[in-house]
Amino acid sequence: MRPCLTHCLINFAVGFNIIKYSSTYFVVFNIQKSNKFISDIKKKQCFTIRNLHAKKNSIFLQIFRFMLNYLRLIRIQNLLIIIAAQYLLRYALILPILANLGFESQVSHLGFLFMSLATALIAAGGYVINDYFDTKTDSLNRPDTVIIGKHISRRGAILLHIVLNIIGIALGLLVSLEIEHWKLGNIYVLITALLWFYSASFKRRYLIGNLIVAVLTGLSVLLPVLYELPPLYANYAEELALLRMDFNILIAWGIAYSGFAFLTTLSREIIKDAEDFEGDQAYGRRTIPVVSGIRTVKYLVVSINVVVVLLLAFGYVYTLFCAERFGEACLSHDYLSGIYIGLLIIFPNIYLIFKVLKSKSKKDWHQSSVLAKLIMLAGILYTAVAYYLLTT
Repeated sequence: MRPCLTHCLINFAVGFNIIKYSSTYFVVFNIQKSNKFISDIKKKQCFTIRNLHAKKNSIFLQIFRFMLNYLRLIRIQNLLIIIAAQYLLRYALILPILANLGFESQVSHLGFLFMSLATALIAAGGYVINDYFDTKTDSLNRPDTVIIGKHISRRGAILLHIVLNIIGIALGLLVSLEIEHWKLGNIYVLITALLWFYSASFKRRYLIGNLIVAVLTGLSVLLPVLYELPPLYANYAEELALLRMDFNILIAWGIAYSGFAFLTTLSREIIKDAEDFEGDQAYGRRTIPVVSGIRTVKYLVVSINVVVVLLLAFGYVYTLFCAERFGEACLSHDYLSGIYIGLLIIFPNIYLIFKVLKSKSKKDWHQSSVLAKLIMLAGILYTAVAYYLLTT
């Protein structure tokens, strides 16, 4: 009986251990399985969160690209230059000149903001309609810059053009009503119409398109003076008659800047036609290089820039001896202007002349166009020099 009892005890012990280890394995197995389940849930959560972040980033990226396409379409950099040019003319030239003469501006700060925004919005509308009609030629000349038809629908472009023009004309009329000369608001209506006909027809005609763009650029620079003069003469009529004064110096500065903008823009527009020669020729546009050849383009651009250089030199010499006529509003005995104009406007113009004469490829003409734009920018920034001289 004892051996049997011993055998039973051994079997019991072995069975207990098997159960023990089996239970332990079962617990461990369940714990591992649970951990794996939790880990899978965490991975799925992380994957879902990453997907959400990716979707959010994708939405933000789409919005950014959408906005970027519209900003590229309206040439935001050019609009900022237009606004900056008008503000510099007002605050660096017009207001200091009026202060030196003993008068105050008749256009409020808010009114001037509306005037500047009106100019920029109508210019933006002009860029949109220009690209709308130029889709085919731009696909040959500048395929990377085509936006309408690729990123923005043609219907969307027309709608944007209409909205920009309506807001621009409305703001221009508001400023005109504020200064009690509502007829000045017609300028914005005229600009809008010219930009439409330029894009639809005039751009394809010999020299006419170039002249329209140059005139409108010069007009945009002249607008701050045009909006100042009527209320100034109306509100200070008695003082002007009593003191035998006028605002001719203000008119002179306005004409000088407007003339500079007109000539430099005309030169650059002709250069751009040479750059776009292939596409314009393919679609039968009667631009100067297509009709008269590249040599005529070079002669015209050189002639315009020679005129700019001569006028700048004459204008500078004239201002040195005009103090007796214009008093403190004139920059007499001013050598800082001579240095600035000589180094940053006249010498670059001379270099541009030689650059144009040697231009052969599309790349050469593009470089000349960029240089012409930098010269225009240097002319605008001269107002900072004028402000320093007028206020010290």
